[in-house]
Amino acid sequence: MRMEANQVTMIINERTIMENESVICDPGTLTALVGPSGAGKTTLLHVLGLLLRPTSGRVLMDGVDTTSWEAKQRRLFWKKHAAFVLQDYGIVEEESVAFNVTMTSSLFRSKVVGDKERVRKVLAKTGLNGRERELAARLSGGEKRRLAIARALYKDAQIIFADEPTASLDEANGDRVIELLQLLAKQGRTVIVATHDEKMMQAAHAMHTLKGIRCGK
Repeated sequence: MRMEANQVTMIINERTIMENESVICDPGTLTALVGPSGAGKTTLLHVLGLLLRPTSGRVLMDGVDTTSWEAKQRRLFWKKHAAFVLQDYGIVEEESVAFNVTMTSSLFRSKVVGDKERVRKVLAKTGLNGRERELAARLSGGEKRRLAIARALYKDAQIIFADEPTASLDEANGDRVIELLQLLAKQGRTVIVATHDEKMMQAAHAMHTLKGIRCGK
């Protein structure tokens, strides 16, 4: 599934965050959005993920213009096609690891609902095997990042958006996250990463450098 930003500009509170940015992110490709601090990497990632509507320009999904989509259409996109690995992990800490993979539970939350064998497999792939019942709050930062990737694998999301996925991780955890994102791309998924990590940039198949906005503009 191809995601494309076409001449996208974002103005928030009368401040231009980014201007006339265009990028194409193809299936089977790990695309890195890079640039100086404040250039709008996270903003562009959120625009591509339909979390933000651009002030001008278009966002296309497989050639379909999504820019004017209503909330219902966006929610359907997030539910059916997309997964997010956010800086704050997007983890429900008071719930189990398994719940955070499936994001479903029984009526009284006493039992996680989902394919147990599939949960086991995605946790094994992300180095969290055997920890289904553990509270997510007990995981380290690197483990929570990998848990978010396990959720994307379980969901079989075709597009993965990751915001600084290696930030604040030690070298071993950072390398593991990079390997997992490369695996997702190798499986034919579209992986889009906002990053300033040199290792992540080197691992990417494509790189888009944001122009940034000059001070005083």
